[in-house]
Amino acid sequence: MPDMSASASLATTHLVTLAEFDKNKVTPGVLGFIVFAAMALAVWVLMKSMNRHMGKVDFKEASDPEGNTPKGASGSGGPHPSKG
Repeated sequence: MPDMSASASLATTHLVTLAEFDKNKVTPGVLGFIVFAAMALAVWVLMKSMNRHMGKVDFKEASDPEGNTPKGASGSGGPHPSKG
């Protein structure tokens, strides 16, 4: 059976290097994760709200029963740009 002390020693050296603290290295840490998670949650809530509001929008234009369309709105009776 192989000797496991070499692999155990190698694993502990990797853990020791991870545990060392370097004062010149800057990491986001827990606060950075919390801020990122809060922003992701806010975007998710805003997207849900936008989808709900877009579902309420009626994209079909209601027809005017009295025919009180403003001049130029019907497409044929308003001023036309000059060609040329």
